[in-house]
Amino acid sequence: MAVTIYLVRHGRTVWNIEGRLQGSGDSALVEEGIIGAKKTGIALKDVPFTAAYSSMQKRAQDTANYILAENKLSNIPHFHHKGLNEFDFGSWEGMKSLDLQENEEYLIMKRTPAEYLAKANGGERFEQLYQRITQVFNQIAELHQNDGKVLIVSHGMTLTLLTAVLKEIAWQDFRNEEKHRFIINTAITKVEVDNGKVTVLEFNNTDHLDSVPTSQYKR
Repeated sequence: MAVTIYLVRHGRTVWNIEGRLQGSGDSALVEEGIIGAKKTGIALKDVPFTAAYSSMQKRAQDTANYILAENKLSNIPHFHHKGLNEFDFGSWEGMKSLDLQENEEYLIMKRTPAEYLAKANGGERFEQLYQRITQVFNQIAELHQNDGKVLIVSHGMTLTLLTAVLKEIAWQDFRNEEKHRFIINTAITKVEVDNGKVTVLEFNNTDHLDSVPTSQYKR
């Protein structure tokens, strides 16, 4: 049996607007983020979700709640899983990306993920992110293999790496703009898992959103 998993990045937040690294930190959804979440919910209102998952971070949980509030079904179970958390930037969290543009390790993080060791900030390495997000995705897919439809609301870096791997792009290349694109706030990615075979049916779809500021999805 197959399961269809809908992957959605949380709505735009205060720190997204300010260009700050959020990671394991958090900031509230702004009005645009709430509207985006509601529009995503409207676009998915006819999908009979059997379960929803979000990270342990409030911005993802709130986004999931706005989406589920629009669904025709009521009482869809909503679980929180730390494996869906955003990439941990360590001591860089809360800092503006612009203020790190001359930091050598930050540039390595952006350009060559496999060489990024997080020594300066004590954060997470991309290999660790790869291991945890693929593990939880596979667990959810297996758990709901007979359930039909599942919603997952997570984060930009986390979902960008995951979708690259689901598209058979090596995690080491997930920031290569010639091969892959960063996930946009409240964009919809639709994935089918059938007996372990993964097919990306829809990627980074924003047709349900009126406009998407280009500043919101690059770090």
